[in-house]
Amino acid sequence: MAILTDPQAHATRTPPHILTLVALVGVSTLAMNVFLPSLPTMATYFSADYSLIQLSVGLYLGVNAVLQLFVGPISDRYGRRPVILSGIVLFMLATIGCLMATSIEVFLFFRMSQAAIVVAMVLSRAVVRDLYPQDKAASMLGYVTMGMSIVPMVGPAVGGVLEAQFGWQSTFWLLLGAGAFLWVLTYTDLGETAPKSEGTFRDQVRQYPELLTSRRFWGYSIASALASGSFFAYLGGAPYVGTQVFGMDPATLGIYFGAPAVGYLIGNGISGRFSQQMGIDRMILIGAVGLAAGLTVLGGLTIFGFTSHLVFFGFMTFVGLGNGLVIPNATAGMLSVKPHLAGTASGLGGALMIGGGAALSAVAGWLLAFGGGAMPLIALMIASAICSVVAIGLTIRRNRQLAG
Repeated sequence: MAILTDPQAHATRTPPHILTLVALVGVSTLAMNVFLPSLPTMATYFSADYSLIQLSVGLYLGVNAVLQLFVGPISDRYGRRPVILSGIVLFMLATIGCLMATSIEVFLFFRMSQAAIVVAMVLSRAVVRDLYPQDKAASMLGYVTMGMSIVPMVGPAVGGVLEAQFGWQSTFWLLLGAGAFLWVLTYTDLGETAPKSEGTFRDQVRQYPELLTSRRFWGYSIASALASGSFFAYLGGAPYVGTQVFGMDPATLGIYFGAPAVGYLIGNGISGRFSQQMGIDRMILIGAVGLAAGLTVLGGLTIFGFTSHLVFFGFMTFVGLGNGLVIPNATAGMLSVKPHLAGTASGLGGALMIGGGAALSAVAGWLLAFGGGAMPLIALMIASAICSVVAIGLTIRRNRQLAG
């Protein structure tokens, strides 16, 4: 098993196995999407409108974003390990609450509480940046996220099968078991990697302006947020498109729903192989342009009537491919602007990405309520992708100004 190593790291900064980092990101992703094929069934179970049960995506992402504002500086002050372990415990307790819920209000409360698992995703990135310089970190993040891409690929499919056989609660039992496994794995393998920090939590928060006044930090963060925004819009709208527009059952929808993960797996592999040689800026630009181009072609086909579930979900692989190039490289960029604030940068950047995703997920559900088939969702995704291209273009120009 490969181990993340840094010959210059201090002896107390214990590197984890790659498997541990893959699991940290993977369970976070599983919590986000494994139950999505069950949304129509859950709406019936709780006697709620689909737009209300769909808030289990938007509200979860919103709380997820808010928590990331605090997770980063807390981990910079107190260490990655204790924050990760505590967050996993809170996630498990919230999952039990979801299983016991008897009303939509109670379910949504505990669903929002499940967002505590965000510590695993945020701090897995910070761990990599603790151990590696910028371009090498981008390559390692590519490999880590490539390893976890199988989760969104098979997660919804597994969730759809579980829901069909055992009911929607079975997906939350799966999450509870995954959380327990992750806690044990983290406890036994993940040592502390953060450089020892002096000062108080308030001192850490006071360093936010150092990041917020950096145009490069904003550029990388927004490029990542807008590229991933296409995917989050997909999360919010694709269950409706699959069931209402294309008439798919939950099990079939679950299989097709993982289409972006196929592209994501390829994109992460390319990032892991070439980021160190090509540089992060070029990789981000290629990914953002490819994402926008693929969605634009899908929009054209849909307008002219060449639409089906195979066309729609097939082109969603471009969403995954583009994000597989953009996210690990943009993450390495934002974490490298101020390396001593890697945890804080990861939290702030992640909050921008997830917060924007929560908004786009909600907008997607709102737009689809007006009819028009899949086109409103596709148009929203195209707009987000094009804005990502603009953001990285401005960032590249800023980098050239600083280099000159």
